[in-house]
This record gives sequence, structure tokens and C-alpha cells, in this order.
Amino acid sequence: MTEAELAILQVLWDGGPSTIRRLTELIYGEVGASSYSTVQKLLDRLEAKGCVSRNRNDGVHLFAATLRRDELIARRLRDVADTLCGGSLTPLLTHLVRSERLSEEERATLRDLIERVGR
Repeated sequence: MTEAELAILQVLWDGGPSTIRRLTELIYGEVGASSYSTVQKLLDRLEAKGCVSRNRNDGVHLFAATLRRDELIARRLRDVADTLCGGSLTPLLTHLVRSERLSEEERATLRDLIERVGR
């Protein structure tokens, strides 16, 4: 998943199904031939990967994310664990929990999750 593909998915996750024109406006701020073409190619790639679907009703192509945000997070975390931690999620989770950037509320949410999973 490239950063450009991820940008498209973020817009679809946040705003729901959209046309190429609308996606181009949201990502690039304007619709020019080259930016429109770039978004179209990115959508073609995402569709081939099974990450977006295309609805062709009424001659307008409407694109929607078929890959959920949490699915992509799980894939990426698994890749990081495999690459950096010999497949173990423990070092990643330990780092996240010890991070000073987590608020008390976020740490409490993690504690609750660990309790629920442990039951």
C-alpha cells in the first residue's frame, strides 16, 4: 500500500463513497487533468487489490472502500511485527503502552481491552 493509495482510502473511510472528481478535489484541492488521471490510476490499483469497489450506476463511477481501516491496521502491525520483532506483537504492544504520548484515557482503554481478552 503506497502513501498515495492510503490517502485515497482515508478520504473514503472518512467521507464514504465518492466520485473520482470529488476525491481529486479533496486530495489535491483542485481538479486538473494530471491529478484526475493520477487518482483514477490509484483507484484502478486499489480496485485490483480488492481495497475499493466501483459502482457504475447512472454513468457515474462511485468508489467505496471495501478494506476497513482496522483491517489495514492489523495487516500493517503484523508486517511490522514480522519484520522487526520476529513475528511477536509483544515488543510493539509494550512500546505503545510505555509511550508517553498515550493519554490516561487511552491507557485505561488498553487495560480494559487486555482484561476482556484475558477472560
